Amino acid sequence: MSGRSALSGPALRMGGLVLALILLCVVGIATTGGRFASAGNITTILSLAAVTGVVSIGMTFVITAGGIDLSVGSVLGLATVWASTLSTQYMAEDYGWWVMVVTALAVGLAAGLINGALVAYGKVPAFMATLAMLAAAKGLAELIAGRQTQRVEVDPFLDVFRADLLGLPVIVWIFVVVAAAGWFLLNRTTFGRRTVAVGGNPEAARLAGIKIKRHTLYLYGLTGLTAGIGAVMMLARTTAGSSTTGTLLELDVIAAVVVGGTLLAGGRGTITGTVLGVLIFSTLTNVFILNNIDSSVQAIAKGAIIVGAVLLQQWFAAREKSTST
Repeated sequence: MSGRSALSGPALRMGGLVLALILLCVVGIATTGGRFASAGNITTILSLAAVTGVVSIGMTFVITAGGIDLSVGSVLGLATVWASTLSTQYMAEDYGWWVMVVTALAVGLAAGLINGALVAYGKVPAFMATLAMLAAAKGLAELIAGRQTQRVEVDPFLDVFRADLLGLPVIVWIFVVVAAAGWFLLNRTTFGRRTVAVGGNPEAARLAGIKIKRHTLYLYGLTGLTAGIGAVMMLARTTAGSSTTGTLLELDVIAAVVVGGTLLAGGRGTITGTVLGVLIFSTLTNVFILNNIDSSVQAIAKGAIIVGAVLLQQWFAAREKSTST
């Protein structure tokens, strides 16, 4: 491999993300001193990244396959509401805190499978199918909760998911486990290779014997499942379920995936890049908060980063194409 092609490959993209994260940390230390570098603040950044990160892992698979899921925020909110209803909590008191976990995961998985069925078998464009789920999930969550916030009163659930393990919150370790599992699934299994193939060239994937419809169903089910996991984490973090939980989360998730280097057009995905993208945005938000910068400025900065990431994707794609010819 020539030096030019090496510099235009994944190593350069990952190096750029690591450099951006380091620069943000330098800015944080320079502008806030010891507050940014404190152990408590680092834990805050990781906790802030955890929920978005878990859902982003699922989104990475869908976007790698050339799809999109706009409903993950509303599905997460619906899962928090369903898992925190009085009836669910009563069952959890009788049978164990795992009832709330299973409920949240089941709601997320069911919503994801409905999305997948609409896209794969109903031939509804992913944008429209998941947009419809976004509206439906939010509406159903409002009906179930009566537009009220439902507090979590199951102490064993809170004891487990609000605990610390080796100095870090349990929700951070959940993010680590999901990210590691996602990396293995995408990079070391047939499922991951099929996902890349479907996103790169669906017709060639079909001719190669891949059941594209069934695989698409699985992908959206996986994204819904990660939204359910995120709901469990959010219940632990906020100790409440609400139809407003997860509002606009899909924007943060998609932004992290795209900034991380996964192609919106499909055919290339990176779990490592997604994790770095999530950490970049959570660190940026933390630096802004510590410096009392207006939230509107934060939104503008995020928008600029997203546009910059897409432009870089196009530049890398053009550079790789030129080196291959």
